Amino acid sequence: MGPPIKNQDSSRLDRLQALGYNRIMKKKAASKITGGLSAPGKMPEGSYNLPARACQTGAKLREIPGTPCYGCYAFKGRYNFPNVKDALTRRLESLQHPDWVQAMTVLIKGKKFFRWHDSGDLQSSWHLQQIFKVCEATPDTQHWLPTQERQYLPLEGSSVPKNLIIRLSNAKNDTMPGQAWSHWSTVVTKPRAGHVCPAPEQGNNCGSCRACWNKDVKEVQYKIH
Repeated sequence: MGPPIKNQDSSRLDRLQALGYNRIMKKKAASKITGGLSAPGKMPEGSYNLPARACQTGAKLREIPGTPCYGCYAFKGRYNFPNVKDALTRRLESLQHPDWVQAMTVLIKGKKFFRWHDSGDLQSSWHLQQIFKVCEATPDTQHWLPTQERQYLPLEGSSVPKNLIIRLSNAKNDTMPGQAWSHWSTVVTKPRAGHVCPAPEQGNNCGSCRACWNKDVKEVQYKIH
């Protein structure tokens, strides 16, 4: 933690103080609290991941062929390195830290686009509310949150930050989006009409595409790996 905030933009200061922040936090301290951000190669500006073993719905779907979580990539490759496993565990444990929201705000501030959970998923309704607070404190960042955890989605009429898009993942491949939520993602073996993620055709990279963050795109289709 640092000295009291001085000479900050008044609107941002008011927003931070409303969330209970009265001191400046350095990035080094923020990384120590949260475990730091991740940097997936395909993402434009980073992400924050949790251990896939902590997924609640995903852990069940991982055993079922024909679901997007079957053969989950977050149980393979570098995710099995001891240092990566340790880092993911630290991030999961950090969710309970009283300064987690402030620390995440410090790390995300200045980014134009941010993805939550390139591995892992929501842990509770409280966890989602904490993410809401981070989004509210970083209004210049567009946030994307993909999830399988339908049970934690806000109730109809609840306020979701304007700079956050939550995409509910279809639990089965090649299915049509339902009516339970406004924005979806679907893993497909054969793409249909609509937006299809272009990453496989451009070096497994987002490139200039930002459809996942675009609220005008109701469904994003991902070709099965």
